[in-house]
Amino acid sequence: MNKKVLSVLVDNTSGVLNRIAGLFSRRGYNIDSLTVGETENPKYSRMTIVVTGDDAILEQIVKQITKLEDVRRVDVLELNNSVTRELILVKIKTTPAQRQQIISVTEIFRANIVDVAKDSVMIEITGSQSKLSAFLSLLEDYEILELVRTGITGLARGIK
Repeated sequence: MNKKVLSVLVDNTSGVLNRIAGLFSRRGYNIDSLTVGETENPKYSRMTIVVTGDDAILEQIVKQITKLEDVRRVDVLELNNSVTRELILVKIKTTPAQRQQIISVTEIFRANIVDVAKDSVMIEITGSQSKLSAFLSLLEDYEILELVRTGITGLARGIK
C-alpha cells in the first residue's frame, strides 16, 4: 500500500467538501487525513487529502477528483519536492516533579507549552509526521489526557 498526499485547489463555495468526500465514500475509498482552508485568493480553497492504496486505486482517485466541477487543479505532493506539516495539541497529566521533564522534551522538539494548569500541561507542536511521532513516543511514560491532530497540509516547493 502506498500513501499519496494530494493538494486540491477548489472553488470556495458551499458543498465542495461534501462533494469530494462523497466521491470517496461512494467508491469505498478511505481518507487518512483531510485539511481545508481558504487560499491567498478568497475565491479558492486548498484541500490537502492523504489517501492510501495501491497504485491503480490512487491513480483512479486522482482522475475522479480531477473530473469534479468545483476542482481547479490536483497536484500530487512528492515527498522530496514538497513541504508538509501537521499540528498536534496534546494535554498531559503532570505532577510538579514531572513538569520540568516535560518542559525539557518540549524545548528539544521546539514545541510550545500553550496552557499550564495545576495538574496538566498542553503542548502545541508542528512538523513532519516523523518528528511528531518521535515526540509522542517520548511522551509514552506520561498520561496523555487528550490529543488532537490537524492532519497534513502542504505545498510543492518552488514556483509551480
